[in-house]
Amino acid sequence: MKRILGIGNALVDILILIDDDGILEAFDLPKGSMQLVDIKKSEQIQDNTRNFSQTRSSGGSVANTIHGLAMLGIDAGYIGSTGKDATGDFFENDLKAAGVKTYLTRRNSVTGTALTLISPDSERTFATHLGAAVELHPGDLDPAWFREHDILYVEGYLITDAALVEKACLLARESNMTIALDLASYNVVEAYRDSFKKIADRYVDILFANEMEAEAFTGVPSMQALDLMGNSVELVVIKAGANGSWLRKGKKTIKIDATPVRCADTTGAGDLYASGFLYGYATGMDLEKCGLIGSMMAEKVIGITGARMSKTEFTEIINNIGKIVQGP
Repeated sequence: MKRILGIGNALVDILILIDDDGILEAFDLPKGSMQLVDIKKSEQIQDNTRNFSQTRSSGGSVANTIHGLAMLGIDAGYIGSTGKDATGDFFENDLKAAGVKTYLTRRNSVTGTALTLISPDSERTFATHLGAAVELHPGDLDPAWFREHDILYVEGYLITDAALVEKACLLARESNMTIALDLASYNVVEAYRDSFKKIADRYVDILFANEMEAEAFTGVPSMQALDLMGNSVELVVIKAGANGSWLRKGKKTIKIDATPVRCADTTGAGDLYASGFLYGYATGMDLEKCGLIGSMMAEKVIGITGARMSKTEFTEIINNIGKIVQGP
């Protein structure tokens, strides 16, 4: 079984169930996007949503994926940066409780937060104050962390510090690791397309994207994007929500159908799809089974609010994985 190391923006998610999209318009937050905000705007949004139902969990895209992998029994680690505050303690303890090895740099800044505004139709919009999350620097990375793992999973939001991403990829290559990258968000891809392409061409073995991110990355519709992305990356995964997912390796394309399920909240769907897919990959399963497990994980998480499923739900997931492995 391969060991997986994630690197990403260490954030605490504050999940807020809004009753309409007026709050998004009031704060100029495009629905379905991730927008970076300063501490003042973050506090204003929180002040204006205090009457809505809220929950808190450790988060950030890759942290969600790594948490899911650890709950499935994978030897998993996480690299990030938090503040020396109670919020940072909460983040670290939440990952450790799942069995994740944490490699955290603790700064004097406040721990970052991601306000996750969940619309009545279950679409989520992020207003993210990065805080200490962006204070992870290339010099903080210890080569020993990489030598202890076999797969590096990189969060696309880190591309704003291209030197950090490249250093992580270089250390991974020196340790003969497989490198997987998630493209993060369509607006981030649009802003940093050239940097993403440089990293993908030089280092990436597995590339994850949703349809909007794939189109932003290539400039063409998602099915054409699958072909283009497959020319430079060994394995491409395009997630398409209710339409399932497409996997491309070499000249082989596999379509994974999604099962219709009740959707409470789409938060974490892509992150937990990656958990399931990488679980299959790390345990030596074929490509179709990797996709089926990823799809099953995504379907489970959208049935709850937030990206953290219970131990009971993971017990059911592990049983379902056994059925997928056995086949019809």
